[in-house]
Amino acid sequence: MVKTDCSHTHRSYVRYFLNVINTFTQTANHSRCSFYGNVNVGKDVSVEELQRAYHAVVLSYGAEGNRRLGVPGEDLAGVYSARDFVGWYNGLPSCRELSPDLSCETAVILGQGNVALDVARVLLSPINMLKKTDVTQPALEALAESQVRRVLIVGRRGPIQVACTIKELREMVNLPGTRPEMVAADFEGVTEALKDVPRPRKRLTELMLKTALEIPGEKEQQRRSMASRTWGFRFFRSPVEVLADPGSNRTAGVRLAVNRLEGSGEGGRAVLTGEVEDVSCGLVINSIGYKSLPIDPSVPFDSRRAVVPNNMGRVQQATGLYCSGWLKTGPTGVIATTMNNSFDTARSVVEDMDSGTLDVSAAKSGSQTISALLEERGVKPVTFSDWEKINHAEMRKGEAVGKPREKLLTVEEMLQVARA
Repeated sequence: MVKTDCSHTHRSYVRYFLNVINTFTQTANHSRCSFYGNVNVGKDVSVEELQRAYHAVVLSYGAEGNRRLGVPGEDLAGVYSARDFVGWYNGLPSCRELSPDLSCETAVILGQGNVALDVARVLLSPINMLKKTDVTQPALEALAESQVRRVLIVGRRGPIQVACTIKELREMVNLPGTRPEMVAADFEGVTEALKDVPRPRKRLTELMLKTALEIPGEKEQQRRSMASRTWGFRFFRSPVEVLADPGSNRTAGVRLAVNRLEGSGEGGRAVLTGEVEDVSCGLVINSIGYKSLPIDPSVPFDSRRAVVPNNMGRVQQATGLYCSGWLKTGPTGVIATTMNNSFDTARSVVEDMDSGTLDVSAAKSGSQTISALLEERGVKPVTFSDWEKINHAEMRKGEAVGKPREKLLTVEEMLQVARA
């Protein structure tokens, strides 16, 4: 019997998020930082009111909208956005009632980014491995009963254009109880094309090639032979329709257009060949991306690109207003990319202060005005110490069952703990 360290991935995630939490805690506890949770900007307080109270306002609220597939059948039962599915197992209050149907054998994930791989990993992970993470108890109970045994991760272009990163792919390759199931023809010509790609992309593609085409060593062969679940990439495919079970509104499959690639490298473009193929499945996860939403009528917004139009984080035609993260760039890159992006925005703020573009000579009332406004409107913010109460309550609940935390699943529960 092959022994695998199932807890390695869990430990690395826990360490990573503890580092993130510690960094944010240091900032939030700074004497010059005021934290206002449970405040809806654009409704409880406007961006114009924030601008009157502060010299500079940075919008960094991310991308909480879903990009729709735009194909027939995407509203059938059994089709979920990756945002909602991830929100469900991560305990997002708005996704608590999702209750996905996991009674089918095959799931198809449309999109090949890191979120798609996260969803595949959660669907196929041994339940004992997930029990040591902060996946919520209701999600754990549903996943324990899941009949999903095969996950296909579909993308419109080829292996060299895949959107995930090597860390997430490696975790998928090494996932206990699973084996990869690739199509060798998808990798034709890829080895020759590798000489022209940057090193990170080259390493990622080499791992895919090894996983798909190489005969594994004895230990890996033994591991794969014992696997009860499979996963695989399907390249050069675009969804054209989600197929319904005859006589019901349930998902029975997905029709995929077969593409060919025009051009090379990351600029390669998917072109339809006119061929289609049907894949039987009972679960479809749309993971083609997120999009930002407008927050306030006074803030310029590019609806086509779903970003706030900006130059190095400076919002166009709005002195003193800045943006960072996916709101600035669109939903691209990993956390390190977004961090570097936010440093660029901070640099723009400092440059504008130094050049006089941002006038900081006159004092502004800052949090005093905002606190008074919120109180006047009956809005009671969650302070950082309130947030820490919620954090500690979740960690205590988790400790009792051997998890990093057990999340509170409604805003009402959170507020009750915060105000106790």
